Amino acid sequence: MHKRITIILLLCLILCGCSNIKDYSIEDITKKLETPIKGSNIYHTGYKYYLPFGMQLTDYMLFNDVIEDEKYHYYLYASEIDYYNKTKNKYEVCSKCYYSKLLDSNKKIGYIEINLDKNGQYLIEIMYNYAKIEVMVSKEDINHAIINAVTILRGIKYNDAVINNLMGNDIINNQEENYNIFNTTSSDSNYLKYIEEDQYEDQDNTTTNTTLIE
Repeated sequence: MHKRITIILLLCLILCGCSNIKDYSIEDITKKLETPIKGSNIYHTGYKYYLPFGMQLTDYMLFNDVIEDEKYHYYLYASEIDYYNKTKNKYEVCSKCYYSKLLDSNKKIGYIEINLDKNGQYLIEIMYNYAKIEVMVSKEDINHAIINAVTILRGIKYNDAVINNLMGNDIINNQEENYNIFNTTSSDSNYLKYIEEDQYEDQDNTTTNTTLIE
């Protein structure tokens, strides 16, 4: 009897949680940027971050991470050059986009932009803390994807000593992608296109299921 009650209560919590996520506004979710993440569970050269429960890192190459949840691929790009130079670019709010907003929290500037893609899904781009995440999702999963992305971006912590050393050895300048995190895919950002092309090539060659970022 007690076991049955416990199961019912757990189901209620799960259902209520899902309902609450859908009821949030995007602005409410992005306000979570104001609260920093203390812990980290992913460590890379020059930076680290916290990966939410239910997500996993499936591929990594210098500055580029491919992260998955139960449904989608998230493409994370951390720009250590922009962090080193403390780059500040302006973002113009897009009136034609499904959603567009400038992010300004904890003295860090960024943006969130959502556009309806030709395939009927929504491309979410969030830039914050000198890093950017892009993910393509169905409309009903927009809030859930934004929560995941915001959690990752606000948890990124850079290692000044390592980055200074990389800059001194010119490693970052030689190996970093020519990719501007301040630009959106609707302008000249081709990052997601490159990833999709790699996926299509992998499918055609049928040699591997791993997405490679070059």
